[in-house]
Amino acid sequence: MVDSYEVQHAPSLHKYVLTFLASSPNLLPFYSLTTAFAFAPTMATTTQDKEIEHQFPFFRVYKDATVKIHRPPVQTIPPSDDPITGLRSKDAIVPSKPPVPVRIFLPRITDPTRKLPVLLYIHGGGFCMDSAFSATYHNLVATIANQANALAVSVDYGLFPARPIPACYEDSWAALQWIASHAESNGPEPWLNNHGDLNRVFVCGDSAGGNITHTVVSRVGKTGLPGVRVVGAVMVHPFFGGTEDDHMWLYMCPENEGLQDRRMKPSVEDLRSLGCEKVLVFAAEKDHLFEVGKKYVEELKKSGWSGSAELVLNLGMNHCFHVFEPNEDEARELLQKIASFIQQQ
Repeated sequence: MVDSYEVQHAPSLHKYVLTFLASSPNLLPFYSLTTAFAFAPTMATTTQDKEIEHQFPFFRVYKDATVKIHRPPVQTIPPSDDPITGLRSKDAIVPSKPPVPVRIFLPRITDPTRKLPVLLYIHGGGFCMDSAFSATYHNLVATIANQANALAVSVDYGLFPARPIPACYEDSWAALQWIASHAESNGPEPWLNNHGDLNRVFVCGDSAGGNITHTVVSRVGKTGLPGVRVVGAVMVHPFFGGTEDDHMWLYMCPENEGLQDRRMKPSVEDLRSLGCEKVLVFAAEKDHLFEVGKKYVEELKKSGWSGSAELVLNLGMNHCFHVFEPNEDEARELLQKIASFIQQQ
C-alpha cells in the first residue's frame, strides 16, 4: 500500500501525457493517476535518508527537488450513466495549451426544449491533490447536477508539482472559455449545444477550488466573456491569504507577488469587478479557513461591488465536511443550498 508518493517537476512529461490523451479521450479516467505516477511511487523508506529543505502541510520538499505528497495518489473512476437518476456523464478535452480534461454531467432530460443552467465545478485539494475524476468528486458533482437540474462541467486542472500555480487558474479559465464557445449552440460539445443555457452560468468550488472560483469570476469581470452571463459564484470553505497555508501557496507559485498576491489576497479592485450577480460563501466553524472566509464576504460587501453576497456559517463543522461525509444531514443541507442558489431565477 502506497501511503504517499514522490514526484519531481516534470512539465515536459505532463505535456506529452495531455497531448496523448487529447487523441485518446477514453483514457481520461486514468489521467490523474498517470500524473500522480509520473515518476514511480516510492515507500517512505526510500527518502528517510534525504535532507528535507521545506516541510508543508500537504507535502515536503527535499534538497534534490523531490516533492513528496503526504496523501496517496487519487484513484479515479470512469464516467457512467446512472440508471436510477438518469444522470449521464462523459469526458472531454478542452483544446487549450496544454489541453485540459473535463468531466460533463447531464441530468435526465424530461423536456428537450428546456435548456439547463450550466455549472463549472472546480475541485479542492490544496492545489496539489485530488481530481475531477476521483470517486469523491464524481459523486459530489453528480449530486449537485441532479439536485440543481444543471449541466455540470468539472475541470481536472493541473496540479503542483507537475504543473505549479498558476496552472490551476489558467486551466479553469480555459474550461470556462470552452463553455463560452457554445454560446451560439455550435461548439464542439453536443450536450452544451443542445441543453446548456449560457445565460445561466455558475462557477463553484471548494477549498482551493473556492479560491480559484474567485480568480476566474474576477477575470470575467475584467475581460468579459462574450455570449455568457455568469449569474453566480459559490465558494465552499475557500482558501485565501491570512493563515499558515500562505507560505505553502507561495512555494507552489514560483512567480508569486508575495503575501499580497491578489490571487491569494483579493484586492479591492478585484472584488469590485467580480463578474457575476450573486455570491454564496460557506465558512465552517472548526476550519482554520473560517475567518478568511468570513472576511472575504465582508470585504466584498465593502468593495463597491454591485451584486449580492450571502455568507452561510457551518457551525460546529470541519473543513469540507460535505466532501468527506456527503451522507450526513449537514452535508445534504449544504448541497441543497447550492442547488437552490442555482435554481433561483
